[in-house]
Amino acid sequence: MKYRNLGRSGLKVSEIALGSWLTYGTAVEKQTAIDCIKFAFENGINFFDTANAYNLGASEIVVGEALKDFSRESYVIATKVYFPMGKGPNDKGLSRKHILEQCEASLKRLGVEYIDLYQCHRFDPEVPLEETLRALNDLITQGKVLYAGVSEWSAAQITDAVHIGRDLNLRPLISNQPIYNMLVRYIEKEVLPTCEKEGLGQIVFSPLAQGILSGKYKAGQAVPVDSRAANSDINRWISSYLKDDVLQCVGKLESVAANIGLTLSQLAIAWVLRQPGVSSAIVGASRLSQLEENVRASKVQLTPDVQKAINTILEEINDFVPVW
Repeated sequence: MKYRNLGRSGLKVSEIALGSWLTYGTAVEKQTAIDCIKFAFENGINFFDTANAYNLGASEIVVGEALKDFSRESYVIATKVYFPMGKGPNDKGLSRKHILEQCEASLKRLGVEYIDLYQCHRFDPEVPLEETLRALNDLITQGKVLYAGVSEWSAAQITDAVHIGRDLNLRPLISNQPIYNMLVRYIEKEVLPTCEKEGLGQIVFSPLAQGILSGKYKAGQAVPVDSRAANSDINRWISSYLKDDVLQCVGKLESVAANIGLTLSQLAIAWVLRQPGVSSAIVGASRLSQLEENVRASKVQLTPDVQKAINTILEEINDFVPVW
């Protein structure tokens, strides 16, 4: 496993991170989730991403339990705040009240004394940026959080936050967590250049496009009965990918992967890790075999000819944007 600095910070994270959205604390049995997390750690992954809202805290509990046997200094935990955790008017968003209360709750669920990276899960237009940034800064001053980042913020929102933080002499944001993969590349226009300028590293989620880039879905064929797309509770995240033109491109990418001895998943992860500004790619895993396959992508080198072949295929769908 290779390690990279997260943005311009001194924090080193494995270039492959293990995430827990839609899996740990929900669809995956607890012991399987713990086994996956332990396997990841034992194979060099030191970066684990979760969120308070993932199954209303259950994911954080599973992650914390799985990591409790390892020394706290040996791993990096990233979690998030923003989405509703109750029915009250202050049980959501990025107000000082919600941030401070949810940080305490996350610390308790994770069973740790500090959170390495605390991320604003979305932008909150109802709260002044200064209030949000001061709350994050106070948590860092108190030692409850080491670094702060954002997720799915626009270039303009990131720029405003960086400038306000600089004017107020607050600790800088070090990361952004966007969706980014071979099929979804809209952050390349504004977000990536902005983050590069301001020193924020990208922790990209969904590098396999909700499993589309695993090769399990084929153009003109019904979705597998045991797949995420067949699950009515969560398939809204994947349905917009299931178009023939997208799946036809995916088929061509799978051929490129096969020609160089890789699975499509490995090719997709290797591709995203070679993009400028990317510090780490978050993979999910519901079973050990998936994790074993994806971890190997850290060692993959893509030749210029392979990258050219990939880019030629992707030009066919360069305006694709998923609809949630």
